[in-house]
Amino acid sequence: MFDWLTQSWLWLTQNWLHIVVPLLVFLATYVVGLWVRRIAYRAFNRWAATDKWEGSQLIIQTTRTPFIHWFLILGAIIAIHVSNLNASAEALADKVLASLFVFSLIWVVVSLSTKILKLYIGKVKRLQPSEALLVNIVRITIAVVGALILLDVWGAPTTPIILLLAAVILIAALAFRDVLANLFSGFQLAQGEQIKVGDFIKLESGESGYVTDVTWRNTQIRGLDGNLVLVPNSRLLQSTVINYGRPLRKATKPFRFYTHLHLKELTGLKASNLTELVKVLKEVPDPVIYYHTHNFLEEHHYLTPEPANDFALWVSDELGDEVLGEKLASIDTFDFPTIGALRARIEGVIRDYLSKKPDGRTAHEGREFHFIKSISFILPTPYIAHDLREFVEVLRQVSLNSLSYHIFEARLRLKKGVNDFSIWIEDCLGDKDLADRLAYLDPYNYTLESLRSTIIQLIEKRIK
Repeated sequence: MFDWLTQSWLWLTQNWLHIVVPLLVFLATYVVGLWVRRIAYRAFNRWAATDKWEGSQLIIQTTRTPFIHWFLILGAIIAIHVSNLNASAEALADKVLASLFVFSLIWVVVSLSTKILKLYIGKVKRLQPSEALLVNIVRITIAVVGALILLDVWGAPTTPIILLLAAVILIAALAFRDVLANLFSGFQLAQGEQIKVGDFIKLESGESGYVTDVTWRNTQIRGLDGNLVLVPNSRLLQSTVINYGRPLRKATKPFRFYTHLHLKELTGLKASNLTELVKVLKEVPDPVIYYHTHNFLEEHHYLTPEPANDFALWVSDELGDEVLGEKLASIDTFDFPTIGALRARIEGVIRDYLSKKPDGRTAHEGREFHFIKSISFILPTPYIAHDLREFVEVLRQVSLNSLSYHIFEARLRLKKGVNDFSIWIEDCLGDKDLADRLAYLDPYNYTLESLRSTIIQLIEKRIK
């Protein structure tokens, strides 16, 4: 025991410089590190106070302690090189210390990038659902780079690994090319803010509606029929998109579009001369009058101006009385707010004619006027409009039967005295001027398609 102590003391007296010098170098490096950190962080705080960048405190909090660790590692490396270690031990120590530095640096970079990424994602609502995906992609990327650096430090071959990673990335890119395209497009949409939640857009393929959500992969649109449409972001950027911007003034009550179907029913009533015609005409229900004044219009909606009513055609063709036929044909249906008023006008024309020229003509057998009743079935459509923009887009899509119902049937058969569109625009949107323009529009002077176009033009002019 005494010999061991003696030998240790002798070795220490002979080699004390080899211990003290590395130790002093290590401590000196630590002190320098404290001094450098103090100066560096003071300067950084002054810059941060001027620039007012929110991420500055994250950098200070994340790097303050590791900054000293890096100087401790540096001091250890310098101390080893001024020591009396052999070359192999020195090389091993260098690799270990370099690995510790890489581990520490990778940890700091991962932690700092994660915090900054979350800070900015929190400000962009559309990116928040993809926060976990983005954070994990950044972490994995940094970790892979760190692993390659560590392998290079220990002399391991990195070329095969890099080639393998490149092959994996290439295969993944090919397999998920559509997903990547949508992600890239989503990033472009997020950066450019060309399309935002709440915008009303219309694609060249025909889809239209309000944007309810924009994610990295697709854009969600609420269609005018209430259905949700998911449009891949890559397709959205490649298409021609009309962005009408924010919604217009909302109606106090949405407009529900309806359509109708007609069933023809023989009443069993008929007339062979004008006296019988006017007598039956007075007694038949309103659906009979509506049918004989509107069926030709609806079945031949492509004709303009207003086709003659059935009474005028029968008087001219079967009774051969073209004068009375012309008088009946010249009755302007638009002048009458109800079927009752229209019936009275038709009766009045015939009675006035009979008072001046007693009836002496009778239709041939089998050519009598048969009264037909129109039974109407009203059906709801999936389309609802909350403002004028939605209304215009729906109007482009609904059938002519729906247009006919809201223009003709609502006005006469439902005894509203005006079309449904005008009522809704005035009552629920408060736009009396536009409502009056549509109310005074004579629908009998248009084909149904041209009527649709005219209404759309009037509303679009008001929207602009």
